[in-house]
Amino acid sequence: MSIHTIATTPFAGQRPGTSGLRKKVSQFQQPGYLENFIEAIFLTLGDAPASERRSIVVGGDGRYFNREAIQTILRMAAAHGVARVLVGQGGILSTPAVSCVIRKHAAFGGIVLSASHNPGGPDGDFGIKYNIGNGGPAPESITEAMFAHTQALTSYRISDGGPVELDRLGTSRIENMVVEVIDPVADYAALMARLFDFKAISALFAGGLRMRFDAMHAVSGPYARAILEGLLGAPAGTVVNGEPLEDFGGGHPDPNPVNAAELIAHMEGVDAPDFGAASDGDGDRNMIVGRGIAVTPSDSLAIIAANASLAPGYAGGIKGIARSMPTSTAADRVADALGISCFETPTGWKYFGNLMDANLVTLCGEESYGTGSHHIREKDGLWAVLFWLNLLAVRGESVEQIVRAHWARFGRNYYSRHDYEAVDAVAADAMMTALRDKLPDLAGQSFGRYRVALADDFVYTDPVDHSVATRQGIRIAMVDGSRIVLRLSGTGTEGATIRLYLERYEADPAHHDIEPQLALAELIDIAHSISGLRHYTGRERPTVIT
Repeated sequence: MSIHTIATTPFAGQRPGTSGLRKKVSQFQQPGYLENFIEAIFLTLGDAPASERRSIVVGGDGRYFNREAIQTILRMAAAHGVARVLVGQGGILSTPAVSCVIRKHAAFGGIVLSASHNPGGPDGDFGIKYNIGNGGPAPESITEAMFAHTQALTSYRISDGGPVELDRLGTSRIENMVVEVIDPVADYAALMARLFDFKAISALFAGGLRMRFDAMHAVSGPYARAILEGLLGAPAGTVVNGEPLEDFGGGHPDPNPVNAAELIAHMEGVDAPDFGAASDGDGDRNMIVGRGIAVTPSDSLAIIAANASLAPGYAGGIKGIARSMPTSTAADRVADALGISCFETPTGWKYFGNLMDANLVTLCGEESYGTGSHHIREKDGLWAVLFWLNLLAVRGESVEQIVRAHWARFGRNYYSRHDYEAVDAVAADAMMTALRDKLPDLAGQSFGRYRVALADDFVYTDPVDHSVATRQGIRIAMVDGSRIVLRLSGTGTEGATIRLYLERYEADPAHHDIEPQLALAELIDIAHSISGLRHYTGRERPTVIT
């Protein structure tokens, strides 16, 4: 083992967010940068006594710098007395699979290497986060301790052992630590087979259902091929862009109608398949598409909840639903009908983890194309796709028929998100500060046919551990249930990202076919009038509309 001195503290002023640390690859390649954060993780966890025989899971989405980072992590884990590391073959493990493996093998935790849906490649982004023993993201008590260590440490410990062969299944050693290279798909696929009716889905494909799954040259490709084309018998070629590439083929691996425009165009074509889907860089997000219809994430969560008992793993019903605050209230209406609780939380899967660990909820979802359940403690892209296939198989209806039947029963929540990316951070903060100052005067004000019922900066008190999260996004709720939400996102690596969320409820089926941006036009104007978005960003339109 060697002890290396870190000449500087490269993390000064760069606090890891709730999704871990995300920066440009070039920053992670700086001497001591990666090692600083990994050393902080191990210092926070503490060196385990021999009696504990701690094991951890390590894997990533295959983006540029993934393999080099894993070799460093393995050598540092050995130097810190870790007994065993499970690492995905080729360094590959989707974020849902990491959670699955941690839980199945009772690992102490796991290190996930991904910047999620952010672009990859030498000029792209890289990221690291730590997941705890329940399989979910570390809580703030741990991430804050890690950050504190990054500010003070002056050296790191690393083994002098050589590199591990990552492409061959089997075990090897670095000093006293066992490194086990595992099949990255096997444990995850076995879990999916227990949750869903694979026989019914296989019959669906055998009966001629045509599907297109766009893996976006990201980590879900091997999982989708093994499960969809392998176990379920979908025709070869059902999975497209299925080879994980270090730069995701030059694309932006974020499954939304803008970045997955090729899939959307295919599903609107003359010879469109029956069902389309996509997943993101690390496999935890999903987009569901039918012929000529893209399902919003909010609607997808609500539809899955309303039909959950049709899948074997949920046949006994669901305990409750949780959604992030910006996600539409469509799931709330389902929860009311089922007589179960619906929790509104800040954005971040760790909040859902507490509720699932306490057995308060079964299904969770975020509007940013993230859906999941208590089977793991991360959102899960392919899980959502399999759930929809299970619904198609049991109900015998198309995606559009299922969506329209849901709207007819529960009403339609028109919904959209407007992203202003790479905004000057000072200007973004100034906008949010000015908006907070306006909140006390907004309640009761009328804007055309809309009257403000609530205007606040969302505060969440966790019902399990009673922790309090403040400043989680500005909510402006109208008397009729329509909403405007503004918040700053922490997932970008350049400047600030301002997200504007808009929601309008429509009960009358006669008005369920309005183009969403047109249906939300008045709310868009009100949001700009109240927030001054154009003034603070200097932009006439968003970077991306989903």
